[in-house]
Amino acid sequence: MRFAVSLLMFVCIASLIGTVLQQGQAPSAYIDQFGPFWFALFDKFSIWHIYNSWWFLLIMTFLVVSTGICLFRNSPKMVRDARSFREYIRESSLRSFHHRLECASDVAPAENQRRVQQWLSGQGYRYKLRQDGESVMIAAKKGSVNRLGYIFAHAAIVIICIGGLIDSQLPVRLQVWLGKTPITQNMLVSQVPESGRLPSGNLSFRANMLVPEGSETNSGIVSVDNGVLIQPLPFVLKLKKFMVSYYSTGMPSNFKSVVEVTDPATGKKFDRTIEVNEPLRYKGVTVYQSSFDDGGSKLQLVGYPLVGSKDKPFDVNGTVGKATEITMGDDPKAGRVELDLSGLRTINVENLSENANPQPKPMLAQVAAVTGSAAGAKNANLHNVGPSVQYRVVGRDGQSHEFNNYMLPVTLDGSSVFLAGVRDNPGASYRYLRIPADANNSVGEFMSLRAALHDPVMRAEAAGRFAAKNASSEAQRPLLQKAAAGALETFARGGFNAIVQKVPEADREKILGFAVPMIQLSLVELRDIERENAGLAPIDHTGPAAEAASKWIQLSVLALANLPDYPAPVFMTLKGFDQVQASVFQVARSPGKNAVYLGCILLILGVFSMFYIRDRRIWVWIKPKGQGSDLLAAMTSQRRTLDFQHEFDRFKDAIGRLST
Repeated sequence: MRFAVSLLMFVCIASLIGTVLQQGQAPSAYIDQFGPFWFALFDKFSIWHIYNSWWFLLIMTFLVVSTGICLFRNSPKMVRDARSFREYIRESSLRSFHHRLECASDVAPAENQRRVQQWLSGQGYRYKLRQDGESVMIAAKKGSVNRLGYIFAHAAIVIICIGGLIDSQLPVRLQVWLGKTPITQNMLVSQVPESGRLPSGNLSFRANMLVPEGSETNSGIVSVDNGVLIQPLPFVLKLKKFMVSYYSTGMPSNFKSVVEVTDPATGKKFDRTIEVNEPLRYKGVTVYQSSFDDGGSKLQLVGYPLVGSKDKPFDVNGTVGKATEITMGDDPKAGRVELDLSGLRTINVENLSENANPQPKPMLAQVAAVTGSAAGAKNANLHNVGPSVQYRVVGRDGQSHEFNNYMLPVTLDGSSVFLAGVRDNPGASYRYLRIPADANNSVGEFMSLRAALHDPVMRAEAAGRFAAKNASSEAQRPLLQKAAAGALETFARGGFNAIVQKVPEADREKILGFAVPMIQLSLVELRDIERENAGLAPIDHTGPAAEAASKWIQLSVLALANLPDYPAPVFMTLKGFDQVQASVFQVARSPGKNAVYLGCILLILGVFSMFYIRDRRIWVWIKPKGQGSDLLAAMTSQRRTLDFQHEFDRFKDAIGRLST
């Protein structure tokens, strides 16, 4: 039993970990939080789903068995002891009690007996008499019900543990051990074999359901290790409408689902609204509103090639949650890429304050970080920057990167830019690239400039115009043109990193101080050439629009410098969408909760009985002596506290008064 009590400490520690550490997340989230080494160590103990780990279930099982055996062995003895008055105690034994008294009385034994019995009844004691010749033993007790406190407390541990085991994954894991096989590959629910389905009358389970608007389902997904099992439900749930409202920070303030429930057995149908903390309960199954997700929104995208001198955009129609293959024209470097549309966010509240928007480094910059999530902030700098699309691009090499692109331009530092985010894994933060918006609030002109930069003919023409305007003499013009053409070619291939790649660290700033202005002025010429070829009006570099044109070129230089590090051959921008919401429900059958409630009640009663009800016993031995009698009395309790000493003093005074 002492070992079982020590195991309770491990249960308390495990419960603390399970409360503080969010359970059931993706492994990448824990790797990002703890690092690979600690993740591997903690994974041995399954702290990510600690309540269903083998060692936690083993401890719970041991506690049930150990405490159950202890309860079975000791409860009958405790009940017998609580019911017993111990009236057969000997006179010699009473004299060995610490709290005892002896006195001689002139009162007859019968009168003393009557007086003592009357006093005991008035004090709430129950008593029993034992006649021994002319002598009489009065055995009294009070508070013996506290023995039930031990029984209730130990029974509560057993009942709570049994309830926890019933509602844990133990019933599901037992079925896996007996032949059920978790599904690890993608397939439709209708294609799942019988070995991957749990029985509809499963004792307990906890499953998840994702139901898009207008769709219905009658099964949940139970995660088991690295696979899933299908749990049939006794009803069909259809999501008629999903509603969500937001705080000014962009965080959801409330979301709820209007569902239609159909009972296949009776054909009964009824509507119900499921909200957080207001679940649906039907046929022993509880459906909780867990979260929400995209239910397969239809997206209209525009793709811009980022490889070669092609700049013709192309349309892509897709559905969130599905992958599509993109053909990147005839360019062998691009070829075909797989586009996996993973999400659509229609509301993005960002903090556009100065402190939350650090200036990007103009030289040797990788991807300029711009905005972070402002969901927890609350100030005047919070702005809804509009919808964004998330997707993954998987190339022929199998490498995958996640992208987050905003549909509308954002005003940062007084300039209108498009934000293109990228990250290498789901646990990392997005790094954002700024692409300047043109007069049509699109990325079209920037993409045309990018394509022109990769066209050798247009680069040469731009270098020539730059040299003609900036050469101090005709003799210097060919040299300046050659330098500008080489700088543009190197810049197009690898950005500023390629320019200073072979330059010593001490000389890089000097080289960049010469190359950056030359590239920027050459790009001004390249932009004019591209606009001429497209039949657009030339840019006014001297009038009121000169400052805006200069700022646009500066932002373009930064974006073009970062494009070689952008890990995708195509840039996708969102043109339109038809949003489809989906509700994420948690479905549970948990009969063990009633056992846990009963155990909690017993535990409260047991603790109250043990701590606040004191078992007190009194024995009074009355025997005749001449015309009077002799009294021998003793009193005891399980806990001899200061209160008990005061109670004994009152008892002693009462016996002294009653015997005179």
